Amino acid sequence: PPNSAGFIPGRPTCAGIATGRAGAASTGAASTRVTATATGPGDTIGPGAYVPDVALVNWYGPGARMGMHADRDERSPAPVVSVSVGDSCVFRFGNLGGRGRPWTDVHLESGDLFVFGGPSRLAYHGVPTVLPGTAEVAIGMDGGRINVTIRETGLGGPGG
Repeated sequence: PPNSAGFIPGRPTCAGIATGRAGAASTGAASTRVTATATGPGDTIGPGAYVPDVALVNWYGPGARMGMHADRDERSPAPVVSVSVGDSCVFRFGNLGGRGRPWTDVHLESGDLFVFGGPSRLAYHGVPTVLPGTAEVAIGMDGGRINVTIRETGLGGPGG
């Protein structure tokens, strides 16, 4: 069964955060902290190993949120890669069984990269709140959050 963070102990998992804070908007440079790596069967590293076919762009304005959901209509176990700029948010990373607890709330700031794959690829997740006024002025946004999520769906092109 999944643990409190939605991970299945002993199974291949690719979930973590790489942060790109510390002046990334004004200097182009970023310090990076990676808290997960690809491990286990199917987590191949190399050319052509990850071929995303969809990029979702979401705008989170004042008061916006996204309810808990799981991306179960996609066939690929490849990791979901998500990066946002603008206001910070609370990203709720749940479990495989449903929208309820257990879940882990992760504070994501502008420039953070969140990756999840393996069995955790099917975990419920959402954004219960965006934290207004937390974006760096240098980003040039008046507020809100833009999120870009890239993924390999495994659906094989138009019409699936």
